[in-house]
Amino acid sequence: MTLSFWRYIHLTLAVFSAVFLVLVSITGTILAVDAIQEKLPSYGVVNFEKITLEETLPILRKTYPEITEITVDHNQFVTLQGIDKDDNDVNAYIDPRTGKILGTPIKKSEFIQWTTALHRSLFLKETGRFIVGFVSFLLVLISISGFALILNRQRGLRNFFSKIMKDNFAQYYHVVLGRLALIPILIIALSGAYLTLEKFNFFMPKKDSEPKNEITENISKKELNTSVFKSTFLANAEKIEFPFSDDPEEYYIIRLKDREIEVNQVTGAVVSEKIFPMTTLLSNLSLDLHTGRTNMLWAFILGIASLNILFFIYSGFAMTLKRRSSRIKNKFKAEESKFILLVGSENGSTLRFANAIHKQLMAYGEKVFIAELNNYKIYPKAEHLIIFTSTHGLGDAPSNANKFTELLNQYEQQQKIKVSVVGFGSKAYTDFCGYARDIDVLVAKQNWAERILELQTVNDKSAEEFVNWVKLWSAKTGIPLSTVPSIYNDAPKDLEKMVVLNKTAISVNGFTFLVTLRTNRITKFDSGDLLAIYPANDPRERLYSIGNINGNIQLAIKLHPSGLGSGYLYNLEPGEVIKARIIKNPSFHFPKRASKVALISNGTGIAPFLGMLQQNKKKTEIHFYCGFRRATETVLGYKKFANEMIEKQQLQSFHLALSREEEHQHVMDLIKHDAAFFIDLLTNGGIVMICGSLAMQKDVETVLDNILFQTSSTISDYKAKGQVLTDCY
Repeated sequence: MTLSFWRYIHLTLAVFSAVFLVLVSITGTILAVDAIQEKLPSYGVVNFEKITLEETLPILRKTYPEITEITVDHNQFVTLQGIDKDDNDVNAYIDPRTGKILGTPIKKSEFIQWTTALHRSLFLKETGRFIVGFVSFLLVLISISGFALILNRQRGLRNFFSKIMKDNFAQYYHVVLGRLALIPILIIALSGAYLTLEKFNFFMPKKDSEPKNEITENISKKELNTSVFKSTFLANAEKIEFPFSDDPEEYYIIRLKDREIEVNQVTGAVVSEKIFPMTTLLSNLSLDLHTGRTNMLWAFILGIASLNILFFIYSGFAMTLKRRSSRIKNKFKAEESKFILLVGSENGSTLRFANAIHKQLMAYGEKVFIAELNNYKIYPKAEHLIIFTSTHGLGDAPSNANKFTELLNQYEQQQKIKVSVVGFGSKAYTDFCGYARDIDVLVAKQNWAERILELQTVNDKSAEEFVNWVKLWSAKTGIPLSTVPSIYNDAPKDLEKMVVLNKTAISVNGFTFLVTLRTNRITKFDSGDLLAIYPANDPRERLYSIGNINGNIQLAIKLHPSGLGSGYLYNLEPGEVIKARIIKNPSFHFPKRASKVALISNGTGIAPFLGMLQQNKKKTEIHFYCGFRRATETVLGYKKFANEMIEKQQLQSFHLALSREEEHQHVMDLIKHDAAFFIDLLTNGGIVMICGSLAMQKDVETVLDNILFQTSSTISDYKAKGQVLTDCY
């Protein structure tokens, strides 16, 4: 059967039974702990397995004038019910060698009884027992399908415990723990299903005859030597009912593990015997295996296996959601598209790379269609075909590409198409990119295919290696795709938790708001560093310049109507926790050695400058130029902060431009007005720092270039010297 079949079965069963599996796993873990705790009191005796009935019964009858019964539980604790010499009722754990009372049986707590009832029947009586039994059966099928998936992944039983390639946390430990917990979980499931079937009398035992031995009055020496009391160990008994009197016609009724016998109290001879059916033995074995009641180590293993089931539910759904998050989305139809991207991927990671190319080509205004290899067909307007494919098994096709060869022979394109194949795999396997190599050869043989590049391979989803193909393909086609590896990287997993301390509201006429975040105190960052966030689990980073205000992160953000990042941050409330990471940006830190510094920003770039002003303990001469639309409450707050910094001599001057007020000035007007100051600053080694929007940066640099024209220098010259620093988006 194909991998996709097993994966579909595995997922369907898990979805159907998830809620019930969570309940029985939690309660199963609790009951496993209880089974371990049961064995902790010291009610057992040394060498219990060597005690015979002949050794213990006379002592007990001598110590207790009247005994109703003794029982041996699964912990090998012996309980006696009877009356002692002082006519007191006795129901206690005893030492079978001496009759000494060791303790009193304790009834299960209400919580354990409640948990047991929930585990067995969900408080639904017979209906609940059936549901639990059915879920146990589904767990058997889930275990089998999971075993098949691991076999397929590891390429056979021989490699079952070989190295696993780590795609992500959920995938890696789902497989690792699945291999270790497979047998315990399968035993739990099988024994649970059997106990349910046995409860509903699915196995109808045959009625056994009960032959009785004749009682011999004259006790021979041979009969004494073959006494049941001598040959039977107490450890093999479950329950012994004592005769009511010394009359030879009154017998011991002894329940052993595999039978029940009546025994002459004088001779020890078996009077009658009832063999338990195989179903009873299997029922007891299933109960022992399912509960771990007979062995502390096995109870511990069952508890861990139950916890693993909970983890498998989480990790399995996490893997599924990850695959769904990278599913294919198209704006254009295949029949009208110039670029066709075909993907063969087993777990969605290859599709991530293809989606990155798809988005970039779309941004260039190209008509692009992306699909799985199994959806290959005629593409009447295609000029470029790019195949991204991983390899599965022993050089086999991924599950969504196993029909491609057949389709390739079935559909012949009617025009020449430029083709490039990119293979994804791991060099840890001998057949690295084996399927991609086969596809590359096969496609190259097609009359319509014009291969513009040799096969390119990517090891372990390396973004750096993928960029090598991007560079080659861009050079061949003239389409400049991004060669920054981070564009093709997945969102990092180890993000830091940050608490929202404060968020300002947007005024009626404003667009900018502030967010203050508290990080882990051991995290070091400077004003000018970048904060990367991943809103809505989008793998693309949203970067914001950081201001360090009193050790906290402050961001100044412009709210865009459809902005994913800005909308996400604006909807945060104080006390909420987000996950993000800090990216060091040393090229935009406040200069340690500078005679003068001019800071230029618009609303979205002011945050790092506010932090730099607060950290200017050396009182470097700083002149601050910033532009906004209107004098909102937020802007007035900036002005107040600037005045405080001027009083502390951490800021020399503050220049504010408001483009929508009566004076309607832009920050470029302020720079033109102070042209002589900027010429003097740059020619004497001063530094200009620009932060905000790219449009503002472009306008500011144009103005500075015009100002510097009279000095025979350009803005590029000062950029090369490190005197003009920019951080704009």
